Amino acid sequence: MEDAFLNTMKYTALTDVGKKRSLNEDAYIADGKLFAVADGMGGHRAGEVASSLALEALAFALSKRAKDTLEEQLEEAVQRANKTVHDKAVRDLDRRGMGTTLTVAVPKSGKLYIGHVGDSRLYRMRDGKLIQLTRDHSLVAQMVESGHLKPEEAEIHPQRSVITRAVGGDNDIKVDIIVEEMLAGDKFLLCTDGLNTMLSDEDITEVLRDKKDLEEACRELVAWANDKGGNDNITVIMFENSKNSPGNKNRLWRS
Repeated sequence: MEDAFLNTMKYTALTDVGKKRSLNEDAYIADGKLFAVADGMGGHRAGEVASSLALEALAFALSKRAKDTLEEQLEEAVQRANKTVHDKAVRDLDRRGMGTTLTVAVPKSGKLYIGHVGDSRLYRMRDGKLIQLTRDHSLVAQMVESGHLKPEEAEIHPQRSVITRAVGGDNDIKVDIIVEEMLAGDKFLLCTDGLNTMLSDEDITEVLRDKKDLEEACRELVAWANDKGGNDNITVIMFENSKNSPGNKNRLWRS
C-alpha cells in the first residue's frame, strides 16, 4: 500500500555542469519516494559511469519487497551499489579506481531514512535554521573533528576535496544510517559538493529564507555557485514536508 505521507511531499531537482568541467559526473534521483545524489570520480568518463551505476543499483535494491526494516534495507541497497561499482572497476581496466559519493533519503510515515557515504550533503531547514544532517567523510572533516583544523580553515584547505569513503572504493564499506523526524514545514536540501564548496552554510540559508518556492531556490543556489566560480558539477535536490506527522524525535546514527 502506498504511504499516504508521500502525497504531502513537494520536490524539485536541478543539475549543472558548472563553469570548469566539460562533463557532468553527478547523477540524481528525485521522484517523491526516493531522493539521492551521487558525485562520481575517476578518469576516462569513469565518474559518470560510477554515479549512474550506483543509483541504478540502489533504486533496484530499494524496489524489491523486503521483510527487513527500512534501515536494514537501506544499508543493503547502498552495499549493493558499492559492490556493483567495485565489480565494474575490477573487470574494466578503463574504469579502474572509479568511485562515487552516495547520499540517499527515503521519506516514510513521518520519518526520513538516510544512507550516506562520501561528502555530498543533506541539510534540513527548520524554523529558519539550517543544519547539516550528514557528516562529511573527508580528510578535512577528520582534521576538524580531531581538533587539528578549524572549520573556517577547512573551507579553504587545499585537500578539502579528498574523501575518506566512497562507493566502489572497496569490496565492503561503512554506511552512515540516520533516521530523522519530519515536521510540517521542514525543507530538505540534498547536494553534491559543487554547491557547498562554492557557497557557505550562511549563503545557503540566505537563499532558502529568501526563496520560498523550491524551484526558485534551486535555480538561485546553482546560479550563485556558478557566479562564485562553478569549479565543479552542481546538483541540488530540494523537498518539503507539508504534513504534520508524529514521529520519533531522536536522531539515529549507524556507521
